[in-house]
Amino acid sequence: MPIKVKGDLPAKAVIESENIFIMDETRAIKQDIRPLKIALLNLMPLKHETEIQFLRALSNTPLQVDMTFVCVESYESKNTPASHLNQFYSTFSDIKDKKFDGLIITGAPVEQMEFEEVAYWEELKEIMEWSDKNVTSTLHVCWGAQAGLYYHYGIKKRGLSEKMFGIFEHNVLHRKVPLVRGFDDVFKAPHSRHTESDTEAIKACDRLTVLAESDVAGPFIIIGDEGKRIFVTGHPEYDRNTLDGEYKRDKGKGLDIKVPVNYYKDDNPENPPLLTWRGHANGLYTNWLDYYVYQVTPYEL
Repeated sequence: MPIKVKGDLPAKAVIESENIFIMDETRAIKQDIRPLKIALLNLMPLKHETEIQFLRALSNTPLQVDMTFVCVESYESKNTPASHLNQFYSTFSDIKDKKFDGLIITGAPVEQMEFEEVAYWEELKEIMEWSDKNVTSTLHVCWGAQAGLYYHYGIKKRGLSEKMFGIFEHNVLHRKVPLVRGFDDVFKAPHSRHTESDTEAIKACDRLTVLAESDVAGPFIIIGDEGKRIFVTGHPEYDRNTLDGEYKRDKGKGLDIKVPVNYYKDDNPENPPLLTWRGHANGLYTNWLDYYVYQVTPYEL
C-alpha cells in the first residue's frame, strides 16, 4: 500500500527518488476505495487446488478482493465435478457484459499442442480480446502467458528437449519497475513446462519488457503495454508440494520424468520439498494488485 504524507514534506522527494510509492494528502483525500473485482479464468484440471493457490497469493494485501471464478464453455472438465463448477463458476457468457479491475488467466496442460488445436482456443481468443476493453490489467500465467504472447504479439512457442521442471534462480533486470519492487537481485520460482515462448522475439518486441529472467529457464516476468498485460512464464502460485505431486504422478504412470531441480533437499525425492519462493511470489501478486490494478483502475467500472 502507498504511504500518505503531506505534499511538501522534504523526505517525500528522497523516498520517491528511491522508487517507493508516496501518495500526498491531496490525492489521498480524493481517492475512493472499493473492493477490487478480479476474475480468475481457471484452465487447470484440478480447479479446487488452483483456487486455493491463487487465493493464497492474492490474500497478502490489505485491499479487498472480490473474486469471480470463470471456466470455459467449449470444453468439459474431466477432473472437476460439474456440481462444483455449477455452484462456484461463471462462464464467459455470464460475465462478458461486465467489467473487471483484473483478470488472471492460468496455465493449462495443453502446451505440447498447437494453440489452434486446443479445444477452447477460439473462446480463449474471444476472452483475451474482450479483456482489452473490459479489464484494467490481465495477468497471464505459464501456458496462459504463452497463449497471451502469441495472441497479442504473435510470439510463437517451441518445444524443449526436456521438461523445464523445478525451482530456478532468476535475475531482476529493471528494479525500478513497480511490478518487481521489493525483489532481491536474485530470487527463485517454480517452472513446470515442456515448451517456451521465443526469447528473441520477446526481446525484439518494443511493446514488451523482460523484468526478470533465468539463465536456464529464460524470461520469467514480462510486462506489456505499460502493465495492461503481464506475463509470468512459471508458477509462482504453486504450493510447497505441487511439484512433488506432479513428479510422483508422472513416475506412477511410468513416464520418463527427472527429479525437479533445486526442490528436494540434496535433490533426493525421499526428502520433503523445500519452500524457497513464497516471499517473492507474494510480492509479485501484491505488486500487481496494488500498482497495476488498484492505483489505475477507475472507481466506476
